[in-house]
Amino acid sequence: MKLYYAPGTCALACWISLEWAKADYEVVRADYSSEEYKRINPLGTVPALDIGGKRAMTQAAAILTYIADKHSDAELGSKGGLEEDFALNEIMSFLASDFHPAFWPFFMPSRFTTDESEAAINAVRESAYARVDRAMQYLDNLIGEGVHVYGNRRSIADAYAFVMTRWTDKMPKSWRDYPNVARFMQAMQQEQAVQYVLEKQ
Repeated sequence: MKLYYAPGTCALACWISLEWAKADYEVVRADYSSEEYKRINPLGTVPALDIGGKRAMTQAAAILTYIADKHSDAELGSKGGLEEDFALNEIMSFLASDFHPAFWPFFMPSRFTTDESEAAINAVRESAYARVDRAMQYLDNLIGEGVHVYGNRRSIADAYAFVMTRWTDKMPKSWRDYPNVARFMQAMQQEQAVQYVLEKQ
């Protein structure tokens, strides 16, 4: 398997999960603007996972689910059963559809306004703070008194939440301001696989 990534992105969640799964893989830093990479992923985004098929896999949540299913012995996915499958899918959908997009106005404000003035750009960025705060409060409740996002055990949801939660370091209110998230982040930072990926990225 070959994972295409960029530093600081959701692709790191896939990399961490591959480490947890003890998978046989390699990583390649993607050049978004290159025609070569656009042939791998026409959207020009990361992650992409090449498993030797007709086309590379894309979308972080889908790739993470594939990793968990392929390496089921690592127990990174659902604990089994319809309701547990739903519980993990619900969390992964929240991370992909609510948490991740909440950051977009902050990182890509020009997509959300036709006014290119500094005041307009700053207003768009500030609009992200409330959305991220709501998502962080929800994540804080998900974690509760434990140190995991799903099922009180390590899972792909931990890796996915971790890499995006780090982005709040660039905001007025960071992950340290949410007690359960802070405990989760501190535990994740002690993970050998996490330390390895953050160092190598």
